[in-house]
Amino acid sequence: MSTPATLPPPVRDEYERPLEAPGDLAIEAPLPPLKRIFAHGWLRKTLIAFVLIAAWEIAARVINNDLLLPTFGATLTAFVQGVWSGELLVKTAVSMSVLLRGYLLGAALAFVLTSLAVSTRVGRDLLSMLTAMFNPLPSIALLPLALLWFGLGTGSLLFVLVHAVLWPLALNTYSGFQSVPATLKMTGRNYGLTGLRHVLLILVPAALPSILAGLRVGWAFAWRTLIAAELVFGASSGSGGLGWYIFQNRNELYTDRVFAGLAAVIVIGLLVEHLVFDTLERVTVRRWGVQQ
Repeated sequence: MSTPATLPPPVRDEYERPLEAPGDLAIEAPLPPLKRIFAHGWLRKTLIAFVLIAAWEIAARVINNDLLLPTFGATLTAFVQGVWSGELLVKTAVSMSVLLRGYLLGAALAFVLTSLAVSTRVGRDLLSMLTAMFNPLPSIALLPLALLWFGLGTGSLLFVLVHAVLWPLALNTYSGFQSVPATLKMTGRNYGLTGLRHVLLILVPAALPSILAGLRVGWAFAWRTLIAAELVFGASSGSGGLGWYIFQNRNELYTDRVFAGLAAVIVIGLLVEHLVFDTLERVTVRRWGVQQ
């Protein structure tokens, strides 16, 4: 019985395809000038700010009562005078000094609690119990208790600031630690990383977006809690930072200075948000590719 002859494999005909000339390539049409201008985020935000200022100016002129709502021009004049005289700068320095101490102390305690929570079952139960109890509690509601325990002074302010920072930062950090892939955790253990070294070298870099989000939230809570607490301290002891500046001028019916103090609070919040947190996010999580 004869074997069938093997057929040669099919051969595709070769051909050359000429390259297209550069002029024949489809070139995306440029954006119109107006859309190209509005593509910049900073410009859009600036325009929104101008619209809000214009609405403020119009409302103040319609009300026509500087005691209720001063114009933007009057507020700007009071702000410049406060900065030039140094009063606003001194009050801001007092507030920021207390804020930084309370913020750093709260962040340190949050790191300790979350490190215990990811290391031991008791620490996890402790963090879950404490956050469920104290996170819904407004920080300013603890001020009477703080005054009773620590008196009229920095200790009471630090107490409410730590409460404002601790729980949102601890929740965000722990959530970030829980979202770290199990493969990455096992890789760290294979290299002999345990305890604090495992947290610092494996969990913290991987959970950095959540940690930064918690730092942002903690900063916002701490800043507004401090201003509110200083209003009470101003009424009680006649001293304080920006909160006392606002309270004092409200008592003396200098509404333009009250708005200048509120403007200082807003400006400081914007500067910290964009110059500190945005820069920190850009040089860490975005640069490392952890977050788009």
